Amino acid sequence: MTLPQVDVRSPKGPLRRQGEELLSWARLQLRIASDIVDNPGGGLLFATQTMGQVRVSLEREDAERYAPAAELLRRAEDSAIHRDFAAARSAIAEAAALL
Repeated sequence: MTLPQVDVRSPKGPLRRQGEELLSWARLQLRIASDIVDNPGGGLLFATQTMGQVRVSLEREDAERYAPAAELLRRAEDSAIHRDFAAARSAIAEAAALL
């Protein structure tokens, strides 16, 4: 059995999405986060990580433009951590609508 080759010659870094690709990715990630935020067995952890990743990606792209969505995602993360899943989903939906 031949194993796939891994290129270790240079640092790769995280994939950085921009423009419309960023927005499409962000919408999909937020839909997933909303769907699983109250799932037992890691849903809350994955969902809050996802909200944070989307928030940071938007801020990196254009902090001023995406400030309202980023604030909603901060609220969503906080609500999720405090097990207020309805508020988390609402904030996620509002943020996604701004995108």
